[in-house]
Amino acid sequence: MLILVDSEQLQNTTATYQINNLDTLIEASQFKATLAESLSLIGQVNQSSHAALIGLGKVAELQPAKLAKIAQTIIQVTQKKFKQISVDLTQLPQEFHYLFALFLTQASYGYDEYKSKKNEFVLEQIDLIATHSVLTTEQLQLVQAVQSGQNLARDLGNRPGNICFPEYLAEQAVALAAEYPELLKVTVLDEQQMADLGMGAFLAVSKGSERPGRIISMEYQSERSEAPVVLVGKGITFDTGGISLKPGAGMDEMKYDMCGAASVLGTMRALCEARLPLHVVGTIAAAENMPSGKATRPGDIVTTMSGQTVEILNTDAEGRLVLCDTLTYVKRFNPALVIDIATLTGACVVALGSVLTGLFTPDDKLAAELEAAGQHSFDRVWRMPVLDDYQEQLDSPFADIGNIGGPKAGSVTAACFLQRFTREYRWAHLDVAGTAWNSGTNKGATGRPVPLLMQFLANRVQSNG
Repeated sequence: MLILVDSEQLQNTTATYQINNLDTLIEASQFKATLAESLSLIGQVNQSSHAALIGLGKVAELQPAKLAKIAQTIIQVTQKKFKQISVDLTQLPQEFHYLFALFLTQASYGYDEYKSKKNEFVLEQIDLIATHSVLTTEQLQLVQAVQSGQNLARDLGNRPGNICFPEYLAEQAVALAAEYPELLKVTVLDEQQMADLGMGAFLAVSKGSERPGRIISMEYQSERSEAPVVLVGKGITFDTGGISLKPGAGMDEMKYDMCGAASVLGTMRALCEARLPLHVVGTIAAAENMPSGKATRPGDIVTTMSGQTVEILNTDAEGRLVLCDTLTYVKRFNPALVIDIATLTGACVVALGSVLTGLFTPDDKLAAELEAAGQHSFDRVWRMPVLDDYQEQLDSPFADIGNIGGPKAGSVTAACFLQRFTREYRWAHLDVAGTAWNSGTNKGATGRPVPLLMQFLANRVQSNG
């Protein structure tokens, strides 16, 4: 059992839990219950139990980021040791119970798919103990659904490009529909079908690769038949930059350029598990951006499905090219609103780092809903401008639009590019380039923004009654 302890209530712990020799242990170890501090109590509760105290610090100063750190500590203390753990929430304020449950599931993720030696113990169950809690059964079910969807998104992001390519993503969508045939319908477009639709921008990206591109649509419908929320994910399964080749250092991380698509697949899985009464379409623009004799050159001009022409000034600004045709394609679903999710620009990483996802939309109400969902799920966004004032940076002397807008405000001009293809419906763009994966020693996909998207959809269910 893991017992959360308020540093200001440490003296009451002995009486509350009746732990053998606790005062002596605390004094000997100088345990102060500071934030995420732990004290092992093996054999002290009873001879067969493994227990520990985990410090909350001062409860009055608790914030979600601190709570996430505590959850990580609990998983580290129990990692590779137990298949089931219990956490006593008695001293944790009830308003934090939902987020803490979510943080525990996120911290418990591990990825050893391609290691020859697997983890012997994989955490399978977390029991939460509390005398009083505002947590409902529906909320716990949502947490479990989010975990399942977020784990899928992380698994897909972590898989290498030689395993996870456009056809593979299509196979994953088809397999998901086979699990939930009563809820999910999948449609996959191949390159010939895209050509017939006039998707010149998408095909300009995919034609440099031996792996053909795919547009994958997953339609989820449970009970209600209203106009759908459409999620569009950028799925560049590997991004070399094309002819505008990226530097070699760190290029292995370009397998993560499909994390927008992974988050859409993860959200669709979570939806199926939570069975929210909504109409949602998840669409993925899947391609590989490679240099070859067939690859698009800088200076080439292509015609999009919308009829607008684009001068491709940099082949490494490819995400907006596959997205613009996909954003035109999804008009056929008559959407209530469209949210695209993309690892789109390094400029967004410069602006917001790895803490906040960039949110771009001209729609104040939609922005407020996404911001609220981000706060509730602690998968936060920060609203950035998407103003017509920036559009002139995309002007081209040879085509209707250039695919880059110069060195200034790169994330903003990328969003302005997409806006030109979304004026017929409500739209928001999430730039997750800084939040979809971590680099360094903790390298790996985060599964964001699955928690944000699921909270946004759950909030819509509540507001619709």
